[in-house]
Amino acid sequence: MSSRIEDYALIGDCEAAALVARNGSLDWLCWPRFDSDACFAALLGSEEHGHWQIAPRDDAARITRRYRPNTLILETRFECSEGAVTLVDFMPLQGTRSSVVRLVIGERGRVTMGTKLVLRFGYGAIVPWVTRPGDGTLRAIAGPDMAVLRTPVQLTGQNLTTVGEFTVVAGQTVPFVLTYVPSHLSPPEPLDPPAALAATESFWTAWTKKCLPPGHCSDPVLRSLITLKALTYWPTGGIVAAPTTSLPECLGGVRNWDYRFCWLRDATLTLIALMDAGFYDEAQSWRDWLLRAVAGSPEQAQIMYGIAGERRLTEFELPWLPGHQGSAPVRVGNAAHGQLQLDIFGEVMDALHQARCKGLAATESGWTLQQAFLSHLEKIWTEPDEGIWETRGGPQHFTYSKVMAWVAFDRSIKSAEQFGLEAPLDRWRELAAAIHADVCRRGFDQELGSFVQSYGSKHLDASLLLMPLVGFLPPDDPRVRATLQAIERRLLVDGFVMRYDTAATDDGLPPGEGAFLACSFWLVDAYMAQDRWQDARRMFDRLLGLRNDVGLLSEEYDPRTGRLVGNFPQAFTHLALVNSAFNLTHLEAPEEHRAEPAQEGVAASAAADG
Repeated sequence: MSSRIEDYALIGDCEAAALVARNGSLDWLCWPRFDSDACFAALLGSEEHGHWQIAPRDDAARITRRYRPNTLILETRFECSEGAVTLVDFMPLQGTRSSVVRLVIGERGRVTMGTKLVLRFGYGAIVPWVTRPGDGTLRAIAGPDMAVLRTPVQLTGQNLTTVGEFTVVAGQTVPFVLTYVPSHLSPPEPLDPPAALAATESFWTAWTKKCLPPGHCSDPVLRSLITLKALTYWPTGGIVAAPTTSLPECLGGVRNWDYRFCWLRDATLTLIALMDAGFYDEAQSWRDWLLRAVAGSPEQAQIMYGIAGERRLTEFELPWLPGHQGSAPVRVGNAAHGQLQLDIFGEVMDALHQARCKGLAATESGWTLQQAFLSHLEKIWTEPDEGIWETRGGPQHFTYSKVMAWVAFDRSIKSAEQFGLEAPLDRWRELAAAIHADVCRRGFDQELGSFVQSYGSKHLDASLLLMPLVGFLPPDDPRVRATLQAIERRLLVDGFVMRYDTAATDDGLPPGEGAFLACSFWLVDAYMAQDRWQDARRMFDRLLGLRNDVGLLSEEYDPRTGRLVGNFPQAFTHLALVNSAFNLTHLEAPEEHRAEPAQEGVAASAAADG
């Protein structure tokens, strides 16, 4: 039985990532990229699929852990009857290869420790050939992949695993360094663990000093920003949605997806969060990744790409893995990359407009690309799509998709006006007004008195909370207020927001999932937009209370079991946390924060709607 999702902590080097459980077991490791198949996979199966545990022989040891302040260096302390040790886990930011460094530091007494390494490649399927050339080195090779382990601990082979036992006394440090190298290359030079620890701590503390954290929320915000930095692939600037695949939205269920890709939907939230926190280099890199990824024919635009902009993200299943706590199938790749989702046009145009407003250097080719995308959107905005939640029940006319089509034209109009860019403004204004009128006529249900998930539907959707936040309608519009109240009545479960009713909506999948945490942060923002500050603060504090002991959140939360579910840690959740925190601290209504540049467009479109 694998650990619970909330029992894991993240370490990474901005090229690869690993998850370490509370018991000292490293159960998920992707080399040399987030989406590589050269990884441990015990998180999705059992110990035989790969893991690496270092822990006291005393099973009754009391465990506490933390990140070193302002870093991604994890410290797990084991208190035993015979003494105490601290296990320090980190990945140095070397830029040439990825290593996991594990330091066992004696704090008190004399503690007997054990290590068990089950090294597997190919998502737990491939047992490597292991040799021991001497000098404390272990070398494991399988096809293109090689891992090299260096440690002074005497290790032996046992049933296709590597085990060892050692004793640590107070003041002593026992190092383990596991490094990935392509198998055709020579083994790397030995790494100096103390120097690597000092350099890694120096990097993270220097990076976090650039942050402008808000008020009393500084600790949660800073931890979220460090997590987002760790999910950034530094060679390209792409930010993955999560470092994991197939962690279930419902334990034992089939809603298990691969999130190790970059979604265009995250574009605006990412830029706003990074720029508001003072990280303009990262924001510039993300903006540049975005322009490179979407470059090409607008007809071939995708909703997500690989970390370098890859387009072929073919989905397939791994039947040898039983899935996290029996949640199958385990999937690699994501078939949703081929879906039509109109909202991404709005997200891209909004992100590029926000970048201009915040002073990121613009490019002439970027504006030309935007114009081409808008020309394509003009032809397709009336078509049904699969929507923001990437449903697999067939295309529909999703209300939020149409709202974001309006955002695409609205933000582009504002960019042209504010920055003197050539554009067919009359045509874009006409299209924005037509889309606005269409949404208000067909997306609003007079009988229910609220906007609905899709045209002709009687179902609600949490994405409707974003309508005032993107500036489509003012927060005090009676239709907006009524929609928020309807969502409170029908989508709030134990105080948290569900994306939609999976039991009532035909999305092509069996019902059942947790509360999507970003949606609850959207409710915080919606409360602020309507001056319901106490409700916003109350909800925000409840959401902070869901973080695990090291400040991380997954995609969803199951109120029935009190468990984090979905891929972990989830960038979209942490982005939503950062933006809600800034909105609360600035006492600035979120619709002014994101949608203020579009207010003239709102007025014009609303007038056209009549």
